[in-house]
Amino acid sequence: MKGGGDVLERVNLGDILPIEAPDHPAIIDIRDPRAERVWTTDDLIREANAVARGLLARGFGRGQRIAIVSDNRAEFLAAYLGTMRAGLVTVPVNHKLPRDTIDYICADAAISGAFVDRARRAMMPAGLPLFDFDDDSYPALLDRGTFEPTVPVAGEIAKILYTSGSTGRPKGVPLPHAGQLWALTKYFTGTEQGRKDRTLVVAPTYHKNGLFFSMMALSNQMTIVSAPRFDAREYLEAVARFRCTVLTGIPTMFALIARERDLIESLDLSSVRMVTIGSAPLTDALLDRVKAIFPGAVVLNGYGTTEAGPCAFGVHPAGLERPPLALGYPFPDIEWRLVGGPSPEQGVLQLRTPALMPGYLNLATATAEKLRDGWYDTGDVMRHDPDGFFYFVGRADDMFVCGGENVYPGEVEKLLERHPSVAQAAVVPVSDEIKGQIPVAFVVSTPGSAPTEEEIRQFALREGAAYAHPRAVIFVPTIPVATTHKVDRRILIERATSVIRSRGRV
Repeated sequence: MKGGGDVLERVNLGDILPIEAPDHPAIIDIRDPRAERVWTTDDLIREANAVARGLLARGFGRGQRIAIVSDNRAEFLAAYLGTMRAGLVTVPVNHKLPRDTIDYICADAAISGAFVDRARRAMMPAGLPLFDFDDDSYPALLDRGTFEPTVPVAGEIAKILYTSGSTGRPKGVPLPHAGQLWALTKYFTGTEQGRKDRTLVVAPTYHKNGLFFSMMALSNQMTIVSAPRFDAREYLEAVARFRCTVLTGIPTMFALIARERDLIESLDLSSVRMVTIGSAPLTDALLDRVKAIFPGAVVLNGYGTTEAGPCAFGVHPAGLERPPLALGYPFPDIEWRLVGGPSPEQGVLQLRTPALMPGYLNLATATAEKLRDGWYDTGDVMRHDPDGFFYFVGRADDMFVCGGENVYPGEVEKLLERHPSVAQAAVVPVSDEIKGQIPVAFVVSTPGSAPTEEEIRQFALREGAAYAHPRAVIFVPTIPVATTHKVDRRILIERATSVIRSRGRV
């Protein structure tokens, strides 16, 4: 199937499962590795229909919001699809958030009921109808039989995803059926995916990365190997065991995988032919490591935002090969512009796309800040080359000024990761009386190496701009990641500030 196939003919986001191969294994659930469960396409359709019928029989009405608070599992996807089939709105919730934040989301989204697993049941507000995947309440909800998915009206909301930075309350992002279906048809345009492919999904399906890719896989008749959480060694073993062909994840995940050199050498990973890495910036060094682990794979740098898609870039219309680290070429249906930059070729990316949200839920001020005349301000600084390929430079709100010069942490991180002893780097600003703010780097060393702080600093001075070199280098075993699956810069800034103060600089 090329780029979504008969998804073009669907109108309800819950109705994306191809029906021509009912016995095809849609999901292999390895939540319990000793008792994996195989769900065929027909199994998943029947379960989604039973969810839809059950919700309506319980009196839930069109447009009501139903939360899903659970680890990855086949039932999660059945509930997700079934809720939308019934004309209700699905709200996957990040269960790693504090209890009071989950309470806030449930109130903000006006949640009427929730699917949960046993571990998260106690996190939900009192009095909310709950359907627990691990007890009798979920099977009791199911009403098995045929069901015709609801036909949405123009602009009708399919789901609400919550997105947040390191501070402030999460923001609800309502996403209509039509825009998400458009995105599904675009993501794999120009590539070949189908029943022969298997993908391993360990990114949480409450997050856009794991959820959207799961929908991509199902709509293209790929088989999803579903695991509840990420562990580097278990991930590699599952790739080899299930002969996975298409992988997706975030840079931190692949940086941890690259450290398992003994296991990598013992496994046959030749089945992998495509790896997409997104949700955070990718570097040349990590790209090279991933290519070495999966030598038969094309490795792609992905980009998207919850608010705008998450689909923006694809193959070049002239068939040009995508350069390393390039995000791709804008899809023809998308309007784009770069604003506020030093040249027409670089600036903050603004988009108009068929998949764009109508606005943040209950947040008129935040909506006005991000959406103007139909243009969405991504906050991401981009540049494009003469061939039209786009590259990520950094977050506009991550940029800081050191001695009058603009410093983009992502660019310094890319530089540091070129050092052979640096497996991963994260750069944050710390206040400074003289310079205003100074860069501080956190570094994960490559296995078997022992670089010194001075060695890394001198490398940065020699290879990059002097004003951007890290004034301190802190070695850590791993880079902390927030529940948004991005580097937790708030924690790093706190630690960096403490280190700099202990050295008497601030």
